[in-house]
Amino acid sequence: MTGDGGAGWGRVTDLVSVGLLASWLGRDVVDEAVAVTGKGARRRGGKLPPHVVVYLVVALALFPEMGAGDVAALLAGGLRGLGCWDEEWEPTSGGIAQARRRLGPEPLRELFSRVAVPVAEPGTEGAFLGPWRLASIDGMEWDVPDTPANRDALGTRAGGQGATAAFPKARVVTVAECGSHAPLLAAIGRGEGGKAAGEQPLARELYPRLEEGWLLLADRNFYCFQDWKAAQDTGCELLWRVREVTRLTPLEALPDGSYRSVLIDPRIPPGPQRDAITGAAWRGEDLDPGLARHVRVVEYDVPGREGNGRHERIVLVTTITGWQAAPAPLLAGAYHQRWESETANGQAKTIMRGPGRILRSKSPGLAEQEIWGYLLAHYAINALICTAATAAAIDPDRVRFKRTLHLVRRAIGPAFPP
Repeated sequence: MTGDGGAGWGRVTDLVSVGLLASWLGRDVVDEAVAVTGKGARRRGGKLPPHVVVYLVVALALFPEMGAGDVAALLAGGLRGLGCWDEEWEPTSGGIAQARRRLGPEPLRELFSRVAVPVAEPGTEGAFLGPWRLASIDGMEWDVPDTPANRDALGTRAGGQGATAAFPKARVVTVAECGSHAPLLAAIGRGEGGKAAGEQPLARELYPRLEEGWLLLADRNFYCFQDWKAAQDTGCELLWRVREVTRLTPLEALPDGSYRSVLIDPRIPPGPQRDAITGAAWRGEDLDPGLARHVRVVEYDVPGREGNGRHERIVLVTTITGWQAAPAPLLAGAYHQRWESETANGQAKTIMRGPGRILRSKSPGLAEQEIWGYLLAHYAINALICTAATAAAIDPDRVRFKRTLHLVRRAIGPAFPP
């Protein structure tokens, strides 16, 4: 990810400077999100209106090191320049806290669902495998202030051994577009009874919203038969890693080195019913989709992986059963695009928020609101990068996210339309 030199990069810089964020977070869609969630302004009285608070929450994500009052002053300066700032509005720290509580997380969540659409085009490098748009699902955790409310909702447990973390953690699962790094779907877990929500339950909120024409990549932590069914039933193609112990009976070796197999509901024990399903799958017959699914399997080794001193076996299953449409080497290469999702999450957590920094919000509802603000800002910046890079005929990976973030920060006034 160089982002250095050349006419291509210069053109990207110009487009970023001109486009800013207004193209992705327009006033009309903000007003619609506020209205549909029942958070519209009921009276003035010097209070910040909801649409301004929405932009403020997004701006807070762009300036995590600044106080809320200072960020509001930057936002107010931009709106004053456009003649769209009412001097009765009170962007004080106390007024901002009250305005955020009135708004809640719902408008930000609704806004994200409306604006977070795929942005990569057929000419965008690394965005497609054949006709399929590459997307990846992954999870991340955000540290929130150690207040009684956050502790009660999220707890402070970390890791598999019940260790205590320094701060309560809010978990987020996203589906990101590999070519642009832009998050397309997201679920945020507040947790219940002092226990943070798990990745698999949050992912189940996203599967029904997958789209036909996508190829979803997932690590082995996300696989279970019921979730595979839910994701496949949307028409989205799947390429998921599974654990080596997953029962996969080879039915037919294919010319590209992959083989046909069948996923069977693990609740069906070994015996006549399972044998009958395997036999029907071997003959290529239609299966009861509630009990079993035809799949293709790709297996390969990753040599020299640090930390284990041995070859690591990768086992992938896919809904693309025709090997000619996507030969095994292409699928193996595409699976490693899954790291783009971790790169995207790292952009939001490490570059935008800052390493080791905790969120501002002292209650679970406002922490959720704040995370939606980060996701919106992160989407808008990556959408901007992808659009500019595609227009300049360069790979979006060559455009440094941090440099673009600095450009947007410098243009914070006109970046947010009135």
